[in-house]
Amino acid sequence: MTDETSHHGHDHSEGPGCRDISHLVEGIRRFKARFYEQSPSMMKLLAERGQAPATLMISCSDSRVDPAILSGANPGELFVVRNVANLVPAYRPDDGLHGTGAALEYAVRDLKVDHIVVLGHAHCGGIKAMLSTAGGERPPREFVTPWVEMALNASRLYVTDETGGKREMPLEHLKEVPFLAERASILGSLNNLMTYPWVRERVEAGTLQLHGWWFDLDSGDLWATDTPTAPLMPVT
Repeated sequence: MTDETSHHGHDHSEGPGCRDISHLVEGIRRFKARFYEQSPSMMKLLAERGQAPATLMISCSDSRVDPAILSGANPGELFVVRNVANLVPAYRPDDGLHGTGAALEYAVRDLKVDHIVVLGHAHCGGIKAMLSTAGGERPPREFVTPWVEMALNASRLYVTDETGGKREMPLEHLKEVPFLAERASILGSLNNLMTYPWVRERVEAGTLQLHGWWFDLDSGDLWATDTPTAPLMPVT
């Protein structure tokens, strides 16, 4: 086993079987040493007083785009919900099981966060699956396919051109430039956030701010907007 494998568990050359994850346990040991042994006051306060994060981060489940690692956040700073393609469904309360809605409600109504960030990224597999589904190539997946289909209307409605103007784009062209669909989907989720009455109430009162972020996996650049009606622009 090479050093690369021992640190990251990415080597498939040793034949069938599960990849080693012992390096993750070592990471927790390092976390314990840093926050519980070297400077324990932060974790002591978080344990005794509870969490009070300022930001809810709605991000993709993609292993390459971890919001805490990207932002350098400390424990207690981010309340995070991750799902495939960082999607926010529109407000439709019913008897269904709504994991993203539950996290959103808890963050806004109980933790009273000040910011909600929808964090998307380049090379998103969920958006790729959505574009394939829209083109008639429905992937044989029970849960992923219907989930990502909610991004289709957003990609059609919120695609922006180089001047910032909105325009409808043919599906075949979107497949060639999926980053436009990724960024449009973020705007769609920001609009969906405003369908939740307790989100809209606080946004209109000025006590809650919405942000759309898109991370370019190729360059490391961040694109952002603070309003669903404005295109994402590079900020780094």
